[in-house]
Amino acid sequence: MKGVLAIIITATELKTNIGKYLRLAQTQDIIVTKNNKPIVKLTSIKENKLDIFDSLVGIIEDDSYTLEDARRDRLGRQ
Repeated sequence: MKGVLAIIITATELKTNIGKYLRLAQTQDIIVTKNNKPIVKLTSIKENKLDIFDSLVGIIEDDSYTLEDARRDRLGRQ
């Protein structure tokens, strides 16, 4: 969902208004938190694959980037 900000709600809010957020999740991402930590993201099953591809273009800057480099980067962000 390129260019659309996600809605952030608590697990309690989701539980109270599940129908509302299931409808909203069809058009925008919803991040659910518990104890102020994100635990899940609701997103449309009809995600535009071109938007996903476009969001990935340019992440890897040169051809010498290896799988090990990607692993190290991913673990460094945790």
